[in-house]
Amino acid sequence: MVMTDPDAPSPSEPSMREWVHWIITDIPGGSSPTRGNEILQYMAPRPPVGIHRYIMLLFQQKGPLGLVEQPMSRANFCTRAFAHQLDLGVPVATVYFNAQKEPMNRKH
Repeated sequence: MVMTDPDAPSPSEPSMREWVHWIITDIPGGSSPTRGNEILQYMAPRPPVGIHRYIMLLFQQKGPLGLVEQPMSRANFCTRAFAHQLDLGVPVATVYFNAQKEPMNRKH
């Protein structure tokens, strides 16, 4: 499972596209991602400006991946290259949501 932000740092100039927020491998079928191997620790969405899309992609592995190296950087991650490198094929499920920075003057 991979979670990325293709709009980093801003939707109008996504120079860090894709910013990777989370990577988990070896999730047992029909179970929670908490049972998988967390390659890159979860980083909550915190868009600095504008409305950002956050995309979660689930791949079906052909078998256990074992040792998978962490990306060198969260910036400029490429989900396609990652999936190709690990022979994951196309995603079997995807979901996305939008998030934006809360205004400083917003009253609760």
